[in-house]
Amino acid sequence: MTQSDRLTHVDAHGAAHMVDVADKEVSVRSARATGRLVTTPHVVALLRGEGVPKGDALAVARIAGIQAAKRTPDLVPLCHPIAIHGVSVDLEVVDDGVIIDARVRTADRTGVEMEALTCVAAAGLTLVDMVKAVDRGAHLTDLRVEEKSGGRSGTWTRA
Repeated sequence: MTQSDRLTHVDAHGAAHMVDVADKEVSVRSARATGRLVTTPHVVALLRGEGVPKGDALAVARIAGIQAAKRTPDLVPLCHPIAIHGVSVDLEVVDDGVIIDARVRTADRTGVEMEALTCVAAAGLTLVDMVKAVDRGAHLTDLRVEEKSGGRSGTWTRA
């Protein structure tokens, strides 16, 4: 079994552990993740116009995403606490909901894929919370890493 064939957060005995990254080089790393809020045409019209009853859903979701990226190690047990140097969250209202696109950047010893995913998830959950009074069926879908760069494994982009 090669290094890339095994789970890095499980030791030889099958026990979960935090990977030791002390000997890894510090490098600039970035990741981009996306997801989608699916909702009704009525909610889309509110987001494009006067807003939902709870307030500016897009602004609140953006802040929630940024905050979540910074707090990822508190939410995902085996994530390393790293310095987050930049987070951007783009929210595009489309005909069936909102596309969430997050980019996270650091200069550290491990990547920021989990921070980007957590950012998108928190932004999406916040949107659900903001629109649920109007659409109880609103839901998140397609949460995934789109690309990452930096570190030993270099650049990866979803095909």
